[in-house]
Amino acid sequence: MTRSELINILTEKFQSTELSKSDISLSVKEIINHMSSSIANGLRIEIRGFGSFTLRERKPRMGRNPKTGEPVPLGAKYAPHFKPGKDLKERVKDQVKN
Repeated sequence: MTRSELINILTEKFQSTELSKSDISLSVKEIINHMSSSIANGLRIEIRGFGSFTLRERKPRMGRNPKTGEPVPLGAKYAPHFKPGKDLKERVKDQVKN
């Protein structure tokens, strides 16, 4: 699902309210921006029933230059990590069986 698809779904769902598509678009954009900056600042985000987002440190390692095949040292870095919640895991597990 893309951001624009999410905005369209929310617009259809809330068409009986006074929220315009631009209001919903701004809200979705602001939520995503706030979540991104929070994770970048090392905060943990937990959405009950969906999952949690955290930062994980990746240790330095040796990589390879794809063009030459030479080993290249790669430094440590932080990467976002998502851990699905129990409800999401159950929902996906049930969908795969069907």
